[in-house]
Amino acid sequence: MLKIGSHVSISGGLLGAAKEAHSYGANTFMVYTGAPQNTRRKPIENLKIEEGHAFMSDHGLSDIVVHAPYIINLASSKKGIYQLAKEFLALELERTAQIGANYLVLHPGSFTDKTYEYGIERISSALNDVLREDIVPVVCLETMAGKGTEIGRSFKELKDILDRVELKSKIGICFDTCHTHDSGYDIIHHFDEVLEEFDSLLGLDKLKVFHINGSLNTRGAKKDRHANLGASIDNPRGQDFIGKEALYQIVHHPVTDNKPVILETPWLDAKTNLYKEEIAFLRG
Repeated sequence: MLKIGSHVSISGGLLGAAKEAHSYGANTFMVYTGAPQNTRRKPIENLKIEEGHAFMSDHGLSDIVVHAPYIINLASSKKGIYQLAKEFLALELERTAQIGANYLVLHPGSFTDKTYEYGIERISSALNDVLREDIVPVVCLETMAGKGTEIGRSFKELKDILDRVELKSKIGICFDTCHTHDSGYDIIHHFDEVLEEFDSLLGLDKLKVFHINGSLNTRGAKKDRHANLGASIDNPRGQDFIGKEALYQIVHHPVTDNKPVILETPWLDAKTNLYKEEIAFLRG
């Protein structure tokens, strides 16, 4: 079964998010529980969760995803930032469970002024402090593009984290097409070989969520700039160096079956996106 949707706003609660997703022709979706740049959050009882699930049930929406805010940096060397990251990740896991989502997508973190080894130990130690057997959602570490000192630019780096995590059943991976392309993987011509490498290091059972995005950059650029599907070089939205045909093949690959496939492609302006058109294309 193809579960496809996009990032939607939770400003109108879970009910508003579900209605927005349905308007795009989606059968799943992803939300932040609040603004991704800060820790301000509405009380959970104000998010219209019961009404949202009723709407989802009536309109065939399921298996939704929550994305953790960008401010969580589990690799930070600064005590205050690190402690805040751990505490807020724990809160976001609780909110994810209360919303009824099975997955919390998380950027692993950046080691900034320290070393890669320091960052890996910092991230895994934080996850060991936060993860508990009784928490239902799985933390899905996202594949990253490789900007600066961010960790997760290769499957080996994600494995280095997973090897140090005690509750491995609580960790999954979110595969972002723009990020893996920008980090150097050839997902256009050799997607099966990329999956073989992933399987050898992490196991395909760890693939829980997919982010489907084009890229404004050539493979290996390590820049992380999302593009709309198939945007052309003479289009103001920029050129998609992955291409909609390759992304269509990825979405219809057996590995994505029955997993949330989420679009994070750019909005054309403050009020206009292409989610409805892109979802219709990817559905085929």
